[in-house]
Amino acid sequence: MRAAAAVELVHNFTLLHDDVMDRDTTRRHRPTAWTVFGDSNAILAGDALQALALRLLAEDPHPASTAAAGRLAACVVELCEGQHTDTALEQRACSDVGLDETLAMAEAKTGALLGCACALGALYAGASREDVEAMDAFGRQAGLAFQLIDDVIGIWGDPRRTGKPAGADLVARKKSLPVVAALTSGTPAAAALAELYAVPHGKGGLAAEEETARTALAVEQAGGRDWAQVQAADRMARAMQELARAVPEPESAGGLLALAEFVTRRTT
Repeated sequence: MRAAAAVELVHNFTLLHDDVMDRDTTRRHRPTAWTVFGDSNAILAGDALQALALRLLAEDPHPASTAAAGRLAACVVELCEGQHTDTALEQRACSDVGLDETLAMAEAKTGALLGCACALGALYAGASREDVEAMDAFGRQAGLAFQLIDDVIGIWGDPRRTGKPAGADLVARKKSLPVVAALTSGTPAAAALAELYAVPHGKGGLAAEEETARTALAVEQAGGRDWAQVQAADRMARAMQELARAVPEPESAGGLLALAEFVTRRTT
């Protein structure tokens, strides 16, 4: 329970800071912390959550707690690296962003924490080094599948279910995975998308809703949506291979199999 709570505290620390950096005003149908309490308080709350997470493990008498604390701290560093890359990509020209580095960014930003969660569970269960690494790989691949689906939802999701405005990622000109896949497709739609992305949202002479719809259509016509969905299925297949290495009996992996099914079927 301590290890699980530590992971969740780190997760929420990242969400608090992410909302400040992205200037998102809602999360899970509620106002984000910075909009209610201000930037400083949201940042400080996130800092405190991270410290609480590490204190939980530092004070845990379980023999795996020291290794778990080191692994969680390394995960936070990787999360920060991924977030730094993500924010840096927003400042770069579309022609200067590659798909491989965007995938690496997504693994660091999302896959690392899921991988760490799975690895900590294995550590606390007394698993071998090989099984711990297999569980980390399972979580990373599942996390990447999660991010791919999340990026699809960020463009085409239903606001009534997501709690966020339609096309929020496009409005912010985020270089999400479907967008970068579309931009690098070499299609006429990719060129049209690059033109739209070169101008800040609302500055291109189109009504806001029309511009968002046109941008989403360009991503889809350039193959970004299909690519992301195929990639998500491929990453989940890789995740299942890693899971089978550590937990060969499917009946013993019920909760993790349920996680995999949730990732691939989620709509919010």
